[in-house]
Amino acid sequence: MHRVGLVVSPGFLMLTLAAVSAFEFANVAAGRAVYDVRLLSETGGPVRSSLGAALETAPMEEGVYDTLLFGGGLRPFQPTPRLLAFVRRSMASTRRVASICMGAFVLAEAGVLDGRRATTHWAAARDLQARFPKVRVDADRIFIVDGPVWTSAGASAGIDLALGMVEQDLGPELCRAAARRMVIYHRRAGGQSQHSALLDLDAKSDRIQSALDYARRNLDKPLAVEDLAEAAHLSPRQFSRAFRAETGQSPAKAVETLRIEAARLLMEQSSHPIEVIAARTGFADRERMRRAFLRAFGQPPQAIRRTAHGASAPARRSGGQPGITSPPPP
Repeated sequence: MHRVGLVVSPGFLMLTLAAVSAFEFANVAAGRAVYDVRLLSETGGPVRSSLGAALETAPMEEGVYDTLLFGGGLRPFQPTPRLLAFVRRSMASTRRVASICMGAFVLAEAGVLDGRRATTHWAAARDLQARFPKVRVDADRIFIVDGPVWTSAGASAGIDLALGMVEQDLGPELCRAAARRMVIYHRRAGGQSQHSALLDLDAKSDRIQSALDYARRNLDKPLAVEDLAEAAHLSPRQFSRAFRAETGQSPAKAVETLRIEAARLLMEQSSHPIEVIAARTGFADRERMRRAFLRAFGQPPQAIRRTAHGASAPARRSGGQPGITSPPPP
């Protein structure tokens, strides 16, 4: 049986608990107790969350664990010497050590992220890199696996990280069964971006929102300003002025952003040829899509696909993915 411990500190985010629910539902999907999940803290006893509710915990130093996850709060906190010492000892006795959201600062303070790729919530990534220059921070990943160390982005990304562990342990079929039990439509790959262009194009008026909805449904069409203005029931001149005022972008720039976002998701989540993806998302050819990816991400589409598929695949017992060290067997 895999023993999993989630270590929390005062002010931890309640959403952090959703990550260990993935192991609970893996037990349900497997029809047996594959994971023994414990909630831990430095001294045991009740620990108050960021919402004020208390969680009953066991002392973190009791027992040996296969997997240890370290949660965080709404902002980074200064871990105690005792917690840092426990993290360092865990690297020698635990198969996997992981952080959820701001928990990356705990691992970094303990020195276990030095020289490793890691991620955290996008809003704290710059601070993590500035405070810990030896860490190779990737601010745009859902989760990252570097040897025995796993790090995830914002708190909900802890679910994706935990399901990635379930997939590594039990295979993709049982992982999908657990995700279905959790009513999760799609487990995001570790290499998937944290950032979504759809969040940046949050229009305030129904008319501009209607134009954006029309564009999203018809990315394979030319989508001239006249087409979008008609969907918004405005003249082209009125539409262009209102669109820029609400989104901060021109209609043409917004359409390209939506095309890039849709193409990136298809590169990350499908095996369609690049030519097919370019056609479906309205790029005239693969070369135009390549240039758009280079402007937006600094990488060509093939690199985005390799990163996403490499990070989401279960680590192999030997060989592993390039740049990712496979953990030892349990």
